[in-house]
Amino acid sequence: MPKIEYKSIKFQQKSLELINLVNQVVEEYQAQGYELTLRQAYYQLVARGYIPNNERSYKNIGNLINDGRLAGLIDWHSITDRTRNLRSNSHWDNPADVIASARYSYLLNKWDGQPNYVEVWVEKDALVDIVGQACRPLDTPYFSCRGYTSQSEMWSAAQRFISQDYRDNRVIIHLGDHDPSGIDMTRDIQERLQMFGADVYVKRVALTMNQIGTYNPPPNPAKITDSRASKYIDEYGNESWELDALEPQVITDLITNEVTALRNDEIYRSVCDSEERGKDELKMIERNYDKAVAFLESEE
Repeated sequence: MPKIEYKSIKFQQKSLELINLVNQVVEEYQAQGYELTLRQAYYQLVARGYIPNNERSYKNIGNLINDGRLAGLIDWHSITDRTRNLRSNSHWDNPADVIASARYSYLLNKWDGQPNYVEVWVEKDALVDIVGQACRPLDTPYFSCRGYTSQSEMWSAAQRFISQDYRDNRVIIHLGDHDPSGIDMTRDIQERLQMFGADVYVKRVALTMNQIGTYNPPPNPAKITDSRASKYIDEYGNESWELDALEPQVITDLITNEVTALRNDEIYRSVCDSEERGKDELKMIERNYDKAVAFLESEE
C-alpha cells in the first residue's frame, strides 16, 4: 500500500501519535476486508476514547489525515471517498477473456422461487459499500436512500414491489441514523410506498436503542433545528447516534441475519447448484475457445 511523501510537514508528537492510531484502525479494518470513510475512521477513534466527539474534532482529524497522507505517513488507500468515482467502460485483451469475465459474472437470481422478496435500504450513501459487501454474497438488492428518498425513486421502487405481488411477502430491511430525521425516514418509506400502491413491510433493523445499549456508539446532540426534534427528544432524550459509528462487521452481521431469516435455504441451494453448472459450461468454452472458433469457421 502506498505511503508517498509529497510534502515535508513537521508534526507535533501528539499528532504523530494520533496518526499511528489512525493507521492502526485502518489496518485493522483492511484486514477484515473493509474500506473506511473519513467519518467511519473518525467514529472508531471516538469510540476508542482517542479523540472527543464534536464537529471541531471531526474537522481536525480530517485535516490531520490529509496532512499525514501528504507527508507519507498514511496510506493513500486508507480512506475511501464513496461519493466521487471515475467511471469507464470495461476492456479485454481478447475474446476469450470476455468469456472468462462472463463466467465470473454469470449469476442466477437466488430469489427465484422464494416466497419472499427482500431489499436492503440504507440512509447514507457513505455506507453503501459496506451494505453491498453484506448484500452481494446474499444476492440481495440494496439501495442508498441518501436521506429522504426522492419521489421519483420512491415511485419506481413501488412499481418494483408491485411486480413482486405474487410472492407471500415483500420486505425492506432499513438501516438509518438514530436521530429525528433518521427515525422518521422509516415511517416515510412505509407510508409513501403504500400511497403508491405497494404492499411492503419496512423493517427497521438499525439503529435501535437496543443496539445503542449493546454497542455503545458515541452520541451526538439531537439536532434541535430539525422539525422532528421535539417529538424525538420527548421519546429518546437529547442525544442522537449515527449508523456510521457501528463497526462494519456489526452492520454486515445484522443484514446477513435478517436476510437469511427470510430465505428458504433449500430453494437457495438448488439455484446455487444450477449456477455452478452454468459456470462450468462457460469454463469449458473458455478453455476450448480456439477450438470452438476453428470449428465454427469450418462450418461457414
